[in-house]
Amino acid sequence: MSSDAVDLFVIGGGVNGCGIARDAAGRGLRVRLAEMGDLAQATSSSSTKLFHGGLRYLEFLEIHLVREALREREILLHMMPHISWPMRFVLPYSKDMRFEGDTPVSKALSRVMPWMKGRRPSWMIRAGLFLYDHLGGKSDLPGTARRDLTQGPEGAPLKDRFAHAFEYSDGWVQDARLVVLNARDAQARGADIRVRTKVISAHRDGAYWRIVTEGPQGREEHTARAVVNAGGPWVEQVLKEEMGTKSSEHVRLVRGSHIVTRKLYDHDKCYFFQGEDGRIIFAIPYEQDFTLIGTTEAAHDGSPLAAECTEEERDYLCAFASKYFERAVTPEDVVWSYSGVRPLYEDGAKSATAATREYVLSLDAPAGQPAALHVFGGKITTYRRLSEDALAKLRPHLPGMRASWTAKSHLPGGDFTPAQARDKIAALAKDYPFLGAKWAERLIRHYGLDAWEILGDAKSVEDLGQDFGATLSEAELRWQVQKEWAREVEDVIWRRTKLGLRLSADQVHSVAQWLEAHAG
Repeated sequence: MSSDAVDLFVIGGGVNGCGIARDAAGRGLRVRLAEMGDLAQATSSSSTKLFHGGLRYLEFLEIHLVREALREREILLHMMPHISWPMRFVLPYSKDMRFEGDTPVSKALSRVMPWMKGRRPSWMIRAGLFLYDHLGGKSDLPGTARRDLTQGPEGAPLKDRFAHAFEYSDGWVQDARLVVLNARDAQARGADIRVRTKVISAHRDGAYWRIVTEGPQGREEHTARAVVNAGGPWVEQVLKEEMGTKSSEHVRLVRGSHIVTRKLYDHDKCYFFQGEDGRIIFAIPYEQDFTLIGTTEAAHDGSPLAAECTEEERDYLCAFASKYFERAVTPEDVVWSYSGVRPLYEDGAKSATAATREYVLSLDAPAGQPAALHVFGGKITTYRRLSEDALAKLRPHLPGMRASWTAKSHLPGGDFTPAQARDKIAALAKDYPFLGAKWAERLIRHYGLDAWEILGDAKSVEDLGQDFGATLSEAELRWQVQKEWAREVEDVIWRRTKLGLRLSADQVHSVAQWLEAHAG
């Protein structure tokens, strides 16, 4: 085994790949990760951005998945209090709400109570929320409550026909930053993280894998004792083409589209809207001045990078939300849209909605040959547990691996408790008075305690270097390049931040020019 060989070579820089790399590096393994584009370039930056158990998965009786996700939600909210935080979700009730017709619960209800004609009765929603409150065990989050929508701010933006609602707890996360911070911590623990480095081929050679990549340093060959294929939407392609493995396993690509509008209401709670077609969408406070609405679910053909919110999906989301909001949501209100492709394990389900969200870890380890692990599916909420399970499967093939450790860890910048988050924002604003409250909040919600290192001894905005607009400074941009692998303008304005919502075309051009000069 050559001196630069590694124990584990990870293909894919999404949340699962970076999570596995971090966990493995923390167990003392030599790790290298190759991502063909930017970190979180595809699925992991295009989620609905929730840490949640998946309330609607109860209708599919995926109890194990919901229980595991709820337990993980508690761990993750403490692990990264800067980029994730609890939120309350308001579920307005209407007798017109319907189950999706193909779920196990809807089928059972249709047999037992045919006169309901697929409607969701109030008592069943309350029972589901009671189960949701208790499935994950003890929680620091407040439980379900009944809300009178004729009183208080929650009912103000809604139509008068919604008189009451149920309110429950879940969590929010900056998804792309979650990936970057996992990569940063992996690197700090010794992992070699390589972006814009495509795996050309991987084959077994005796006791090792030989992997060929093409990246900024040209074509290179790597040696590894084991390989993890965390290619996300490309997992099947990597398995069958780059690795040349014969397999009957398939991935189902499901497109989820979202729209972003100007802020539709003034409080900080989310809405969980149920449709008459059995589908659900969320309306979520987003980036201080906007509202995020999503998601759709549709089978996707073609390149995952080509996924975009179609006009039909945009109109569907607008019409869906307009059934709840007093003021109609129109296409003219949409300031941005995005679409991501979820790689679900093909389990033969009839619809994209019904396809399992359980992850599948497929171990390929012929006797006497090096192991490969292929990661199918998964949810952003369960990425840490998936990483633990992946390394448990690889343990027999990587002797000397230390014990699991991430459950009690924190990500870079997040070494404080969730209850201290507001205090950290206030402290940053006090130490740097020129920031103001909103700028201070954005920095803490992106970088946590590292915000002080980014700002250094600055006494004014001018001390931060070039001002690109919308609170993006040269100091922050330099941090992203030096610490977070940012290389191109999209890395900065749509993944490391969401400042693309605020920057003008000329300002974006200035960012691109700076990167061209400094991010070589």
